[in-house]
Amino acid sequence: MELNWIRTFIVAAEKNNFRKAAEHLYISQPTVTVHIKQLEKEVGAILFVRDGRKVCLTEAGRKYLKHAKRLLSLHEEGIEDLHSFQQGFTSRLTIGISPIIADTILPYVLKKFVETHPTIEINVRIIESIDIEQAVEGEEVDIGLSCLPKREMDLFCHLLYDDELVLVVPHDGFDSETGNPLEEEDMFQHHTLLTHNHPGYWDELCQQIKVIYPFTKMMKVSQTHITKRFIIEGLGMSILPKSTVRRELLEGRFLEVDCRSISLPGSKTYALIKYEHSIQKEFLSFLSKYRI
Repeated sequence: MELNWIRTFIVAAEKNNFRKAAEHLYISQPTVTVHIKQLEKEVGAILFVRDGRKVCLTEAGRKYLKHAKRLLSLHEEGIEDLHSFQQGFTSRLTIGISPIIADTILPYVLKKFVETHPTIEINVRIIESIDIEQAVEGEEVDIGLSCLPKREMDLFCHLLYDDELVLVVPHDGFDSETGNPLEEEDMFQHHTLLTHNHPGYWDELCQQIKVIYPFTKMMKVSQTHITKRFIIEGLGMSILPKSTVRRELLEGRFLEVDCRSISLPGSKTYALIKYEHSIQKEFLSFLSKYRI
């Protein structure tokens, strides 16, 4: 059995069209037909039926598809392992990271880890915090760095750090000597509050703000990096973990507003792992030396 037949079968099943499958694979449509015919002969079953210009999987085709995907995945995994071995790697660590954590000094920490552990191949997947637990449980990643603790699954959950939250607004163009003091109430009066860029604290915080400043206009923005871009462009202000706005504050693109009326919660970061193997322990030990 040729792996090319398997690959063609999977793409044709996804496209429901031999012509589109051919375009995707950069082969001719007759070649797609030949691959499918050869595969059907090999497995002893009809895998597709025609439906006008489309093709649809038969019941046998649907049943075989999951096995075909597993075969191709196993082959590709073997090639990746071989390439890693040839490049000098002896082990691999796949890390699932939430977008907001990726927007801290984590890239710097990862660079340092790679420099001090040259035989460990690091792969990073950006995953929303709400989905990281499932990814760890399903062994899609070895470690998950999340803004949320584990909910129900039988995983190890380590609190890495508790970050301070700060209210940040766009720079007003004045320096600290010539500019007017930044009053909390004025900020909520004149700026739209960009919310829900973090999964852990916004619902409770919004309720608190609506009680204290009922006139506040709010806009939901789901990603931290987009929130920061909106603030720079003058579209509003937000309450963010200090680690994610450290650079913007140092460079003078944001101003921090002292909050006296609002009780700001902390922003926690957790490490979720399924197995406490040596490589996971080594990474967490290294990570604990840095305040992200």
